[in-house]
Amino acid sequence: MRMDKEERELTHFDSRGNARMVDVSGKSPTERSAVAEGTIRVSREVFDAIEGKKLKKGDVLTVSQVAGIMGCKRCSELIPMCHLLNLTEAKLCFQLKPESCSILALCTVRCEGKTGVEMEALSGVSIALLTIYDMCKALDKRMVIENIHLLEKRGGKSGSFFFSEDSPHSDGE
Repeated sequence: MRMDKEERELTHFDSRGNARMVDVSGKSPTERSAVAEGTIRVSREVFDAIEGKKLKKGDVLTVSQVAGIMGCKRCSELIPMCHLLNLTEAKLCFQLKPESCSILALCTVRCEGKTGVEMEALSGVSIALLTIYDMCKALDKRMVIENIHLLEKRGGKSGSFFFSEDSPHSDGE
């Protein structure tokens, strides 16, 4: 769904350029969801330690999963203009990719609200990947967090969005 120019205006500024939180009081609550993903590339040593649950700090993926969910829930405290949302679901899962020594984090967030949950999903992925880094940095600090982006968004006035590799802003160009 394409937005016209008026809908694409930046809404976190008033007519005088002052920062503001968008007023959503006149909007009706609707079902909203978002899915975001990101990747961390690690050394073979780090990958094997995570997969084998051999780190002294504990099970890296379980701790990172909880941290990511907490990141979703605390998004409004981290991103200045985000609204506090009553999330109905926050789910984080990982896909281990041994061939590339990487871990893909995937975060799904849902709510019934007046504004979207894209930032919550992106925050969840970011915090989960940062937690992996934190728990593994004693083994190797050369980990690379990359390609954090919104995969899909549903609900609200602007409708649905689905990430496409053909997008002019994706790595596919």
